[in-house]
Amino acid sequence: MKNILSELRAQQGWSQQQLAEYLGVSRQTINAIEKQRYDPSLPLAFKIAKLFNRSIEAIFKDEESFQNENDVIKAENSAAKK
Repeated sequence: MKNILSELRAQQGWSQQQLAEYLGVSRQTINAIEKQRYDPSLPLAFKIAKLFNRSIEAIFKDEESFQNENDVIKAENSAAKK
């Protein structure tokens, strides 16, 4: 499973530590999720989705769906910097 957590976190300007504190987990947990070494529990996935005001499916995707969403996030980031 892939995710766009690091991109969403970067959009907010948050460190892994800050995000971890908002979610009540360790920074290592955030790092492992972002590097796709760990899939969050369902309650944690709901917390993440609520924090970023997105559906779980918009954040956590299979390989094919991930690439399409990641392209959209990168375009949003580019537009915001201009």
